[in-house]
Amino acid sequence: MTRTWYRIALARTGGEPVIVMAAGEHLGAAVAAAERHAPGAFAIAAELAPDSDIPLGESLGKSAIVQIGPATDVPGFAWPVGVLPQLAGAAAVRDARRGWIVRPHGALLVIEAQTERDRLTDLFLGLIERLPSADNLEIRLLDHFDATGRPEVWLTSRVDAKRILRFLDDHDEELLGNGHLELSVYVRAHRGTLRLTEHKTVVWLADDRALEADVVRWLGELAVPAVSALVTVKDAPHFHYRPLASRDRKKLGDALYRQRLRRVDRRPVRAPRAPG
Repeated sequence: MTRTWYRIALARTGGEPVIVMAAGEHLGAAVAAAERHAPGAFAIAAELAPDSDIPLGESLGKSAIVQIGPATDVPGFAWPVGVLPQLAGAAAVRDARRGWIVRPHGALLVIEAQTERDRLTDLFLGLIERLPSADNLEIRLLDHFDATGRPEVWLTSRVDAKRILRFLDDHDEELLGNGHLELSVYVRAHRGTLRLTEHKTVVWLADDRALEADVVRWLGELAVPAVSALVTVKDAPHFHYRPLASRDRKKLGDALYRQRLRRVDRRPVRAPRAPG
């Protein structure tokens, strides 16, 4: 098993952010090790550790957390599990915060929302609960998932919002916490899509504005305020990762097949895409 060493900045309750060095089979494993090292802490940035910093004894399989020092000029936003800005460029997202904004994109309505790590599940599932209807769940495994260089799309049969919610609730860490995935809920009646993006923002896209006022109201009910600008992890060099206990790409595909999702080459309905 190959392990990689990372420098990870941790925000701590009642203390200044610190940088530690931790190793893992993938970044999510290293983040979990770093967060266990300081109970109550959470990762706010990461970068690959230079070879010169790897502790002696690593070749013997010893594991350790190495304290590096204070994390200066690293914003303390609690990024949702699955994404982290690179440590060297984290200052570019110092204005990241919870909020939503309408992103102009021609005739397409695009509302994008961001929230902290402990609120993301409630936000995404809360919006699904409020949709007037829902028809399909799409799970898109992206090209950077295990560095395959190609996307892979899995689709449920025609279902309803209750079944989608039950499925996501049963697999919340596996799916909502994986930064190598995008989840899309299709709403055919409004030619719209509710998407959890690879950058862990929630986006409503629609060909019309019939639900615009409703979506704005729902975001308020879910404690996401309107903001004049929305800075996301996409605005800086960043990492995507999956949680420690999650499956790799092949095992996840096998699990989705067992759950009776089908792999498709293209989308079965015209689903609007977000800009960028």
